[in-house]
Amino acid sequence: MLRPVRPGVGLQIAMAALPVGLALWAASLAGGALAAAAKAPPAAASLVDVIRLNGVIAPATGRYVVRGIRDAERDRAEALLIEMDTPGGLLKSMDDITRAMINTDVPTVVYVYPSGSRAASAGVFITYAATIAAMAPTTHLGAAHPVTAGGGSPGGEDKTLMTKITNDSVAGIRGLAVRRGRNAAWAEKAVRESVSITETEALALHVIDLVAVSPRDLLAKIDGREVQTPSGKRRLHTRSARTVEIPMDLTEQFLALLSDPNVGFILMTMAIYGIIFELSNPGSVFPGVIGGLALILALASFAVLEVNVAGLLLIGFSLILFIADIKVPSHGILTAGGIVSFVIGSLLLTERQAPFLRISLALIFGMAALTGGFFAFAVGAGLRAQRRKVQTGREGLVGAIGVARTQLSPEGTVFVQGEIWSADSLDGVIAAGARVRVARVEGLRLQVNREEASAS
Repeated sequence: MLRPVRPGVGLQIAMAALPVGLALWAASLAGGALAAAAKAPPAAASLVDVIRLNGVIAPATGRYVVRGIRDAERDRAEALLIEMDTPGGLLKSMDDITRAMINTDVPTVVYVYPSGSRAASAGVFITYAATIAAMAPTTHLGAAHPVTAGGGSPGGEDKTLMTKITNDSVAGIRGLAVRRGRNAAWAEKAVRESVSITETEALALHVIDLVAVSPRDLLAKIDGREVQTPSGKRRLHTRSARTVEIPMDLTEQFLALLSDPNVGFILMTMAIYGIIFELSNPGSVFPGVIGGLALILALASFAVLEVNVAGLLLIGFSLILFIADIKVPSHGILTAGGIVSFVIGSLLLTERQAPFLRISLALIFGMAALTGGFFAFAVGAGLRAQRRKVQTGREGLVGAIGVARTQLSPEGTVFVQGEIWSADSLDGVIAAGARVRVARVEGLRLQVNREEASAS
């Protein structure tokens, strides 16, 4: 028997089922979203390229940084991290680096790292050119007064030239400070007065943007920062970024080696030895080839360092004196003059450069001592050879002992030094088989005495 349903009961049932349906629909949507997320490829992590700028700022490092910026642009990197520890370097190379840094769309992050590092001289300009500047604990920055063109007297044209270079450097670093919103007044003091500061002072004076204990800590701290680039504002996403180091290539490593004044000096010394060996032993070829290559590389190194021409000429003059001492018996006087010229020329060669671009004094005196010892041995051997009895030729026969092959009355033949000679006796008749001594040589005939007579 069917019971009639009360009015409104169906509506009540439908209303009761509605939450369950909504829950099932929401669960279905969530499952679909999870499945789609599982099938979708993971989002690519952001990339930060890293270059390490250690040592003197020279053409090799300039080329390295410019290439690093170009690679970061190609990789669409989030930023280019430049870990730096430098005593400074050449103005031209520094200008190449700062120009590339302020004209790239890739944010550049200069980080004076690790602890104990410094950013001196040219390093200050590079720090100011960075989009973000940071330092590690126990690092310092400053002393940016230009010195590469110095070395002259404090007055006259040298002073005028230094004033021009200093004013130009001040204008350049103030421009960088204004562009990056950093302390321009301190930057000018760093150039004019060579002041230096620690990382805490740099942060307080707004010379840098932050202090970080490690590269990963630095990337976490700059994450989310908005920076200005030539193409507009950009927000950094670096907290979990993947870092890729860009090393120096072979060309840059070779140029960096040539930029070392000590390497250039060693190459110059090798060139001197090679040329001397070739001239003293014509036709040996190998010493001449090595000496020529070393000379070309040394001149390339000195061209990079902008050496003192007077020092280079003195070293060349020492080479002339060394060669002359081989050809002319001066009993070592020319060698002594060559060593003095070599030492003075070596000291003058880089005297206009900053201390870290000068040739080591220990290397200069060590090479001078080695050269002096070599020529003392060579000249001594020559003098000993001059005093030694002649062993070959006509002069070598005088005093030689032989045997009469025939009777000498007074003419005959003798056997001396493995050969048969026509001979004349100076002691009357000498029997065949008797021992004889050569008294002198006349053309192809020997004048001989009895050995007993010679001994008596």
